Amino acid sequence: MSAVSELAALGEPVLAVADPARHLLAVACANKYGEALKLGLFETGDRPRMLRRIKCEQHINTLAFHPSSPLLAVGLGDYDGGYHFMGQLLLVGLEDKSKRPMFAESWGRQVITAEWLDETRLRMHLAPYDDDKDDDAHHEAHVVVLDRPDWTTALSRSIPDKRLQGPRIPFPRPAHDPSAARQLATRLLTPPSPRHH
Repeated sequence: MSAVSELAALGEPVLAVADPARHLLAVACANKYGEALKLGLFETGDRPRMLRRIKCEQHINTLAFHPSSPLLAVGLGDYDGGYHFMGQLLLVGLEDKSKRPMFAESWGRQVITAEWLDETRLRMHLAPYDDDKDDDAHHEAHVVVLDRPDWTTALSRSIPDKRLQGPRIPFPRPAHDPSAARQLATRLLTPPSPRHH
C-alpha cells in the first residue's frame, strides 16, 4: 500500500507539519464528524512510507517537531460543550514509539498552539479552564513557556497544573486550512517520478 493510500485510510487531512531535515511528516486526520483524532507519522523522500499511526483521545490542534531530539509535540483538546476546555500535551517519541501525556491533571488544558523556541523551551497557548461567566474565554488564551533541560527524559504526567499559569492575552483561534494540509501531504508522500536519461 502506498503512503498516500495509507493516509487516505486515516481520514481527511486537516493539519500537516513537515520536518525536512529528518524527512518526516506528521498529519492529523479528521473523521466524518470533523474530529481530528488520528495522527499519521510518515517518512518522506524517495520511498515515502507510514511509520506509525496514533489514535488520540481528543482533537489534535497543533503539531511541532522538536528542533533536534526525536520528539513531536502534539497539542490536544476542545471545548466540552458545557463549561470546560479540556486537553493534553502529548510527547510522541519518533524512535522509541512512546506517547507520553505530560499534564498531571486528568482534565488538563486545551492546547491551542505549541511551538519549540529552542531545544529546551516549549511555548504554548492554552485555553482558559472554563467559560463560566467568561465569554472572552473563547478568544483569549494563556501563554505558557515550559523549560526542560532534556525533553526526551521528561516523565509522563510530570507537569503540574500550577506550571500551566501564564499571562492571558487576546488570541483568536487559528483556522487550519485542510486544503493546504492535503496538498503538503500529497506532495511529500508521492514518490518522485523516475528520470529518463
